[in-house]
Amino acid sequence: MASKRSLATKLGVVTGFDEPSLALEQYPTPPDLAAHVVHLADLHGDVDGRTVLDLGTGTGMLALAAALRGPARVFGVELDRDALTTATANQRRVAASAPIHWIQADATRLPLRVPDPVTVVMNPPFGARDGNRNADRGFLAAASRVAAVSYSVHNAGSEEFVEAFAADNGGEVTHAFAADFAIDAQFDHHTEESAEIDAEVYRIEWA
Repeated sequence: MASKRSLATKLGVVTGFDEPSLALEQYPTPPDLAAHVVHLADLHGDVDGRTVLDLGTGTGMLALAAALRGPARVFGVELDRDALTTATANQRRVAASAPIHWIQADATRLPLRVPDPVTVVMNPPFGARDGNRNADRGFLAAASRVAAVSYSVHNAGSEEFVEAFAADNGGEVTHAFAADFAIDAQFDHHTEESAEIDAEVYRIEWA
């Protein structure tokens, strides 16, 4: 198994959103965080030979990270057509050998059935902005319907919500860890060139 560092290095060529949507909370997943999540999933046997589903894939960072770790296939689901165009270009840059299928759709209302066993990886909207509260709830609900296990990134302080949601939907949080989420300035309200926010990653096993 390649190291987490080498995976992050390979993901360094992945580009973000040309015109990110604030309403959709389109913040690209940093390469270091994507490598951390997928490396952990791989250590738990949740990637190799499995179907990996990236809900709200954006420009493909988590999907491409998974594709570099020997899955049977990867699906990246994203509502934004322009983001998927960028994801396709990123796929060529990364040159992963696993088959990747990009699907334009609402990730919370999956239009397809995927072969088992399914591992979901996702960096859903945090739902931290007015008018978009609890946006991550729909993504967790979608994962609960299709996944044997999921890995999801949330804003700090989400432990009680995630554990309760999992328990109410036949799941159990098995691992949780804090993570730094680096954000470059991309919206008018950003006053600094870059910043780091506190995030949390959860591994959930679904019944």
